[in-house]
Amino acid sequence: MRVALVGGGVSGLTAAYRLRQALGDDAELTVFDAADRPGGKLRTESLAGTDVDVGAEAFLVRRPEAVALAEELGLGDRVVHPTSMRPLVRAGGRTTALPTGTLMGIPASAEQVAGVLSEDGVAAVVAEPSLPAPTLPGHDVALGVLLRERFGDELVDRLVNPLLAGVYGGGADSLGLRAVLPALAERIDAGARSLTEAIAALLPPTSDAPVFGTLPGGLGVLVDALVDAARAEVVTGAMVRELRRSGTGWTLTVTTDAGTKTEDCDAVLLAVPAPAVRKLLATPGTAATDLADVELASMAVVTLALPRGTALPEASGILVGVGETWDDGTPFTAKAFTFSSRKWAHLDDGQALLRGSVGRFGEQDALRATDDELIRRVRADLAELTGVTAEPVAATVRRWGGGLPQYGVGHPERVGRIERDVAALGRIALAGATWHGVGIPACVATASAAAHRLADQLLPASALVGD
Repeated sequence: MRVALVGGGVSGLTAAYRLRQALGDDAELTVFDAADRPGGKLRTESLAGTDVDVGAEAFLVRRPEAVALAEELGLGDRVVHPTSMRPLVRAGGRTTALPTGTLMGIPASAEQVAGVLSEDGVAAVVAEPSLPAPTLPGHDVALGVLLRERFGDELVDRLVNPLLAGVYGGGADSLGLRAVLPALAERIDAGARSLTEAIAALLPPTSDAPVFGTLPGGLGVLVDALVDAARAEVVTGAMVRELRRSGTGWTLTVTTDAGTKTEDCDAVLLAVPAPAVRKLLATPGTAATDLADVELASMAVVTLALPRGTALPEASGILVGVGETWDDGTPFTAKAFTFSSRKWAHLDDGQALLRGSVGRFGEQDALRATDDELIRRVRADLAELTGVTAEPVAATVRRWGGGLPQYGVGHPERVGRIERDVAALGRIALAGATWHGVGIPACVATASAAAHRLADQLLPASALVGD
């Protein structure tokens, strides 16, 4: 039995691992990935002698899937959590503490955001409960439309958009409410009298429990463990150019440095972005149209190692609000900084390490700059925000072209149609950040579900090895 997996990121590798569990040792699993090594956006590189993540740097621990996977792979006791350092936000021309007790920047009360918003902005939050109860149409709406109507522009631009940009690369005006904050939509549908009331009901009880986790040595440790556990053939530098039906299975046309050849398999799992899925399936109709409607954001991560002894701010990082500028009016290039050696205790060995993130959906000009120019701009932003001007002892730029799918208005319905059309083709499944969440836990969940669907089609239920 042969299964081909296209895409060697955390989704593809998790799916390979789950298929190995379900199909047993005799199954032939092959992972094809166009990059020079597996892992996708989980990529760890050495900088100034330290292993640092230049893509995703952490996973949510309040969702169970990533933590459970780490435990399965024997890494559970190695998961670490951030220090007590809190993030800052640049908003309204000031740098201040990022408010706590909000849901993606949306507050349950005005007091939580008083330090970030102007008097008029705070007054808008105070007035929100007195507005008529929010209602939603049967179809999805842009998150920004709802928030601006209820709270005004300041809350969206100064708090919500900087937080959304870190997750999706996009902002509230282009992202769908039901796709990004489905729990909030459910509270409104259930009759919440105001958004602040709905948010208050959704916020977890005050707790010191950590929100994020990672692995010392970088998330490449998780990638290596998945590769070992899946026992799949991983072919890097492999571009899958065509996918076509062949009897009850599939035939792939794959190009590597060794040339182009075809590969036959009994089933295929696609763990690649929507444009790649659309190209490979090449089927007209609803799926093709819906796949074309899934837009992508690109970004770059600039990682700097500053001289030992360089003092970084007493914070885990800084988010930069949309439209924020230097004191002289120069726009910021970076949308966020992470002070890695402040945020993670295992990186605090005297070497000052930090990351600058560049790139918002629809704003690609900065990404056209050369690596050297991006480093220069990020360093200049750092100096403006913090006064830190030290010359890096090492720097690297990692670009993620089309790395963040946009969960636009109507995304859940769009994904449902795509998945139904693809499933109807038989012995094919989709996994990855495009479909049901962009974080690592969501990718693990979609990959596990897709792998089990394929296993159910390939073997009688009584023959499945494990679940």
